[in-house]
Amino acid sequence: MRIALGCDEAGLPLMDVIRSYLAARNIDVQDFGVHTPDPVDYPDVAEQAAVAVASGEVDRAILVCGTGIGMSITANKVPGVRAALCHDTYSAERARKSNDAQVITMGARVIGPELAKKIVEVWLESDFAGGNSTRKVEKMNAIDDRYRGQRDT
Repeated sequence: MRIALGCDEAGLPLMDVIRSYLAARNIDVQDFGVHTPDPVDYPDVAEQAAVAVASGEVDRAILVCGTGIGMSITANKVPGVRAALCHDTYSAERARKSNDAQVITMGARVIGPELAKKIVEVWLESDFAGGNSTRKVEKMNAIDDRYRGQRDT
């Protein structure tokens, strides 16, 4: 599994924890930054990581900003991406099992490092369950297909 990582300066301290956690688990990452506390616009980072997911360059992505909200909104603008804001393990598990979310976002000003590591662990270990959720994910994909290309007009 290859994971894209991305954060803004507000998410940097928590992302550093996540980077170390993934490295300790020998998980292959493609890092879209940031690595300094210099200000950056989170939509730029989120878009790059989400495009990597949508193109199949990576399997999943983890994005962190101050609240996780802006990263989630931005990633969900990329057709084919399902990003979920997760601040607890149950949401992380359901994001994968029910919604087949390839992207999770978290807020560095909302949760602490130990909870973030546990959220990542649960999300990585969860797979899409299919079943009744398949029809719903297919409907989400159909919405993407209907509006694909219309966002640029």
